[in-house]
Amino acid sequence: MSGKTPRLLLAAPGSGSGKTLITCGLLAAWKKKGLKLASFKCGPDYIDTMFHRSVLSLESRNLDSFFTDRETLRYLLERGAKDAELSVIEGVMGYFDGLGGITGKASTSEVAALTDTPAVLIVNCRGVSRSAVPLIKGFLDYEEQKQLRGVILNQVSPMLYPRMKELIESELPIRVYGYVPKLTDCLLESRHLGLKRPEEIADLKERLEKLAQVLSETVDLDGLFALAKTAPELNAIPLKAGSGNPSKEYPVKVAVARDEAFDFYYADNLCLLEEIGAELLYFSPLREERIPEAADGLLLGGGYPELYAKELSENQNMKKSVKEAIAGGMPCLAECGGFLYLHKTLEDEDGIAWPMVGMIEGDAFRTPKLNRFGYVTLTAGEDTMIGRKGEQFPAHEFHYWDSTENGDAFLAQKPSGSRSWRCIVNKGNLLAGFPHFYYYGNKKAAEGFLRACLAYKMLRDNEQK
Repeated sequence: MSGKTPRLLLAAPGSGSGKTLITCGLLAAWKKKGLKLASFKCGPDYIDTMFHRSVLSLESRNLDSFFTDRETLRYLLERGAKDAELSVIEGVMGYFDGLGGITGKASTSEVAALTDTPAVLIVNCRGVSRSAVPLIKGFLDYEEQKQLRGVILNQVSPMLYPRMKELIESELPIRVYGYVPKLTDCLLESRHLGLKRPEEIADLKERLEKLAQVLSETVDLDGLFALAKTAPELNAIPLKAGSGNPSKEYPVKVAVARDEAFDFYYADNLCLLEEIGAELLYFSPLREERIPEAADGLLLGGGYPELYAKELSENQNMKKSVKEAIAGGMPCLAECGGFLYLHKTLEDEDGIAWPMVGMIEGDAFRTPKLNRFGYVTLTAGEDTMIGRKGEQFPAHEFHYWDSTENGDAFLAQKPSGSRSWRCIVNKGNLLAGFPHFYYYGNKKAAEGFLRACLAYKMLRDNEQK
């Protein structure tokens, strides 16, 4: 791959500055102008990418410098942006906030530097006027690679904005590309894992259309597009897909749970599975009665099963289908929400414990705080279908629920500090736990899973002859 990849990164001094709202508004505004767009999110976040997807009706992808090295990061960006005239990357947390809160590793600024992407700082000016100048100056002075090229002022009145723009541009070597007035009817509601899912927000389409109209009038869209065009070529080195299924003539089919309860999937994970030999069969544990009959493997992703515990519990046929498939040897990867679904019981938000699939001899319950939050390096303590003992995989955890049976097949080690814990249930053809894998961090996870699916398919087909 080669060629220009116009791109822009939207960052902020900290969380709660309006990154997701403004990113979605700008995407919607550029879409109305007829631009072909691609969108990305720094870090391991699932929900913000759903909002991007709701605007563009396209997959939004993650860019994460903990999971991948520089060349892989640039490859994934260039591949995801190949059909776009403009790619927009939303930052995570504060611009310089990385691992452990005290390093720049895996920060938004590191992604900007590794991908040579111009960055625009969104500054929340609620209760702030001239003080924005030293704040912006500090960010400019602190950054070594100087990717910050612009500013957008959030929650500024139309009367004050011209004076603030003049003040900032007269004192600092940076351009102000517009402002966002205080908005009360375009906000995005939150819950314990962050923003609510797009489907849960009333009149989301109308809100985004209104936001796009506002930003079309208050933000220099053409100027930002021109800035994006200054980004240098990525010149990414193509990556080999891998060898999960050596026989394209003998395709492997993987059932992927995807509905309101299970929708936390990295787009590039699913793409990699397809590249190395899988056909993905999507199904709903909420509404359907069986997993797809042709499935050779099962993928149960994360999500919010606790919000739908009653409905999942009452779908007896689906629970039976899942249990029988796994008990019969079908390979299954279950992460976080999918892991919870496989328990004997799952406690909902009201504290009611509902019977679930019962493949894991444990109960899942709510806790009052985040458990084992953040990036981890997983080291296999035993041989598993995705790798041998001692192999390592980057992963991420973020959950308020916990389990009486977390498993002990892997050791999870925090990348900063000395904290570690055992995790993940390994039953040969079943790997289930709270950590979320990012397959491009170690493609053996995807390759090993598909090899297990292929072996299961061949054994089943031989038995049926």
